[in-house]
Amino acid sequence: MQNYVFVLDTNKQPLNPIPPARARELLTKQKAAVFRMYPFTVILKHAVLNPTLKPLTIKLDPGSKFTGIAVLDGENVIWVAELEHRGWQIKDSLESRHSLRRSRRNRKTRYRQARFNNRKRPQGWLAPSLMHRVLTIETWVKRLCRYAPITSIAMELVRFDTQKMQNPEVDGVDYQQGTLFGYEIREYLLEKWGRKCAYCDKEGVPLQIEHIHPRAKGGSNQVSNLTLSCERCNIKKGTKSIDEFLKKDESRLEKIKRQAKQPLKDAAAINSTRWALFHTLKNILPTKTGTGGQTKYNRTRLNLPKHHWTDAACVGEVEKLNLLTQQPLRIKCTGWGTRQMSGTDKYGFPIRHRERKQVHFGFRTGDIAKVVVTSGKKVGQYIGRVLCRKTGSFDIATKDSRVAGISYKFCTSIHKKDGYSYAF
Repeated sequence: MQNYVFVLDTNKQPLNPIPPARARELLTKQKAAVFRMYPFTVILKHAVLNPTLKPLTIKLDPGSKFTGIAVLDGENVIWVAELEHRGWQIKDSLESRHSLRRSRRNRKTRYRQARFNNRKRPQGWLAPSLMHRVLTIETWVKRLCRYAPITSIAMELVRFDTQKMQNPEVDGVDYQQGTLFGYEIREYLLEKWGRKCAYCDKEGVPLQIEHIHPRAKGGSNQVSNLTLSCERCNIKKGTKSIDEFLKKDESRLEKIKRQAKQPLKDAAAINSTRWALFHTLKNILPTKTGTGGQTKYNRTRLNLPKHHWTDAACVGEVEKLNLLTQQPLRIKCTGWGTRQMSGTDKYGFPIRHRERKQVHFGFRTGDIAKVVVTSGKKVGQYIGRVLCRKTGSFDIATKDSRVAGISYKFCTSIHKKDGYSYAF
């Protein structure tokens, strides 16, 4: 089941999305033309007066590495996507720039007085690697609003006090635990330990939360002391210390200790950006919120598989879901390249000059093209990302390989470079 197709009229006003079969019929009868490949959008060749539009909702499951996106028509999930961020790449690039600049300052201005305390960051400032997540999600929400009649947004953010609404008398420990008790911690542990037993790597079996340092010997309930294990390993370990239990498997022992001490970078990234993202989306459309525990509760209750897009569809209050599509568009942030004018080797020494001109024969590196080679050694049909040269001999990076030495005459652009790569 494929994503629904977005539709615009001849005045570029969004209409109700349609099934792929209906879009194929319009294209075949030449009543519409392809407006955009990703997300796939068609434009009608006539105007639609007073259309009856269905209000759509876009739901978001923001993550540090991936964000799930789902567009819903009531209870029907009609379009889904998974957006891969590049926050860690930005962080690495900034650290590389920092080291290069620090080295140059030490070499060129060794005796200059330090000026590191003469700048003030504005209130609400976020690091570029974090702000990238907010801006990328904002870009895609605005883009989808241009192609579909979306009227509201739902995203994961805060915890609703639903049990107080249902039972005003609840208090104490019962209130602290609540209906969703354990869902937040368990979901985090499943992500951290790869949804498998830490001691035997068994998957697809019921997993239990297990204390690395046993409670009987003074172990705490902190997340850093928790892991996942199958029932067999949990019983076998009992109250033994981790060193005693894995004394014959030192490599696994070191791996578990190292993974248990991993910092909560992903959780910190989400906590840092959630309010900035909420205020950004609130300025676009009315925005509702839900908790991570509520999302997992809905997904488990509806017996849906664990994916970023299914999590997005389950955000907020959900009674029932009809999955009219199960093929998410996979969107990967690639950026717009670099402004570096001199190519360097791994040691930083210049080895080639990069030309300022980017467009060659109507193509630019990063464009997605359809290539039909009719003669020569590379006869065939290819679809992939174009790597341009001023000689007109291009490389095509397909899903599986890279084809070199393709003439620009065989290439037809189907999607211009926009800072993202796409796949299904």
